[in-house]
Amino acid sequence: MRVNLRKFIIIGVCLICAWLLFSYSSHFLVPNVNNKNTLKELETRLDKLKEQLDNDISESNNLLNRMKHHLKRRNEKISKENLENSIDFKNFHPILPVLVIACDRITVKRCLDNLVKFRPDKETFPIIVSQDCGHNATYHVIKAFTDADPTISVVQQPDLSEIPLTRAKVKFKGYYKIARHYRFALNHVFRTLGHEAVIIVEDDLDISPDFFEYFLGTYPLLLRDPSIWCISAWNDNGKKELIDLTRPDLLHRTDFFPGLGWVLRSETWDQLEPKWPEAFFDDWLRDPENTQGRACIRPEISRTYSFGKVGVSKGLFFDLHLRYMQLNMKFVEFTKLNLTYLIKDAYDDNFTSLVYSLPESSAEDVVAGYGSGPVRVLYSNAKSYQRAAKKLGLMDDFRSGIPRTAYRGVVTCFIKGRRVYLAPSYEWNKYDPHWG
Repeated sequence: MRVNLRKFIIIGVCLICAWLLFSYSSHFLVPNVNNKNTLKELETRLDKLKEQLDNDISESNNLLNRMKHHLKRRNEKISKENLENSIDFKNFHPILPVLVIACDRITVKRCLDNLVKFRPDKETFPIIVSQDCGHNATYHVIKAFTDADPTISVVQQPDLSEIPLTRAKVKFKGYYKIARHYRFALNHVFRTLGHEAVIIVEDDLDISPDFFEYFLGTYPLLLRDPSIWCISAWNDNGKKELIDLTRPDLLHRTDFFPGLGWVLRSETWDQLEPKWPEAFFDDWLRDPENTQGRACIRPEISRTYSFGKVGVSKGLFFDLHLRYMQLNMKFVEFTKLNLTYLIKDAYDDNFTSLVYSLPESSAEDVVAGYGSGPVRVLYSNAKSYQRAAKKLGLMDDFRSGIPRTAYRGVVTCFIKGRRVYLAPSYEWNKYDPHWG
């Protein structure tokens, strides 16, 4: 029994030791294996998490881009709707008086006859004649209109004194008097009568049948786009052979002040009047410093025509240029057109992309009729511009370095059935005031 007990104890101790050894091994060794597996699993999970995170980031970026695109389209739509709503005359009733600048020409009757003939609404377009010079015969012609229609009025410029000038400037005294008269007349319209905007014409202008419709349709652009400071009815390169006669609806932006029938806002006059020049106000308005680098809108086909051969320029400009201008005779319903393409944000990129995507040509080939379709004629400096402009039949002069009708350095015309862009060969960023 003793032996058996001893064996039993020995066997029991061995079993206990074996059990303890097994327990120790399972407690320490197995977890090591599991730790390796856990690390592998963790690495796998981290890789999957990284991949999922990358996908989420990519998807978020795509969503963000879609949202940006949606917001841009929404803003464009709102801008477009705002502009189109402003052309809805159920809710928009502007008063656009017509200011006629007159002096000593009895032919002002021709101008007034046409204004009365084509005026669609007396209340929307009251006519104000401002007369300088104290010419009685002209005053009596104007008075006949004011007596017949209470929506036509006349005011006389009170300061008829001679302007003291040096001997070198005496020959330009007419330009000094015109600038003085404009200041008086615009102050009368804006400060005395309190109008918000005005259409300005001179007493030697004929107008197109859609003259008033043109300004009604484009006036909202002046309200919506701060980069536009005037709307003009005139194309300086508006000769028959330089325009597309099939596109009376086509309008352009221009950095060159055209004048000869134009709209000005009261708030712009508030900026201009304190520094108004003593003479040559039209060229003064062509200096970007005076108009804060803003643009005007002008038509493909002019809505005015100057019949005033006799004036301060002694008829020279008329004989060389004005007599050949084309007056539009087709009525265009501008108030029903979508003119948002003229808004700067939309216009500039489209205009530049179009011009510089076109094939190049020379002015000589354009005039000779070689090729078809729109083309780009390049210039690199003032002289090369003038050579090309003369060849194409365009006006080749500059004011403050700006070619007539130019926008961002590009002058557009229409020759022999094709659109032609006279464009700088370099990346344009501003005009050089030393040109011309």
